Amino acid sequence: MTNDLTSLTQALRDFAQARDWEQFHSPKNLASALSVEAAELLEHFQWLTEAQSRSLPPDKRAEIGTEIADVFLYLLQLADKLGIDVVEAAKSKMVLNAKKYPAPT
Repeated sequence: MTNDLTSLTQALRDFAQARDWEQFHSPKNLASALSVEAAELLEHFQWLTEAQSRSLPPDKRAEIGTEIADVFLYLLQLADKLGIDVVEAAKSKMVLNAKKYPAPT
């Protein structure tokens, strides 16, 4: 999976460079764009019940998949700009969460 993320991150760099968009990809701007895309993802669930949100029709799932991709791509770009390994950061956070919220024994 790490190779996939590395390849995807490089593809994002190449995509932005080919369009001269790097000038706009500051960490602040990427974090803002990420927030906007997360809000667009949430919009798909805005008026659904819990049950409806669990049984989405295929066309709605496809639309949501596109929004999830947008969020993921901006997150990868932000991590890249800041030199953060997303997988390692997630693993570290899971360790912290396990300590903070131990499973009942």
